[in-house]
Amino acid sequence: MKKKLSPEQREELLNTLKARFEKNMTRHKGLEWAKVQAKLEANTEKLWSLNEMERTGGEPDVVGHDKKTGEYIFYDCSAESPDGRRNVCYDHEAHEARKEHKPENNAIDMAAAMGIELLTEEQYRELQQLGSFDMKTSSWVKTPTDIRKLGGAIFADYRYGNVFVYHNGAQSYYAVRAFRGSLRV
Repeated sequence: MKKKLSPEQREELLNTLKARFEKNMTRHKGLEWAKVQAKLEANTEKLWSLNEMERTGGEPDVVGHDKKTGEYIFYDCSAESPDGRRNVCYDHEAHEARKEHKPENNAIDMAAAMGIELLTEEQYRELQQLGSFDMKTSSWVKTPTDIRKLGGAIFADYRYGNVFVYHNGAQSYYAVRAFRGSLRV
């Protein structure tokens, strides 16, 4: 699969990301768009991944800068879980385990195909410090191996002024549950 954007797609995405960056400066205090854009332009495959995040409703935005690696950190910042990623079970194994009413896809394989990672519980809690997300929806988060081995997976949401992390069978899926991703550029 071609993981490169046309010049028109690239320009449209960069304009969208720049507008979102400038509108939400509280998410990335002290960072400059010009430096972020230079990094993006030097990493066309990462730009393709950001476009996939955007295309599926994630509204990616810069949420941090790793001073050690020089990488900018993007999270999906849509108010609710990304619309284009809902109705998915947790991973391939869970998808295969469903005997009937299989969802079209699963969170882990979708994220891998997009070139992104699911948010961890810690990252999800960090995201919630930047605003109120998933007030009507929920998002699968990276599940610890010991929980997954027992057939479970964890998800999170924001209700009553708090982040709640809970569990389901990994093969479950819901119209209001998707996943949020992260990308380092």
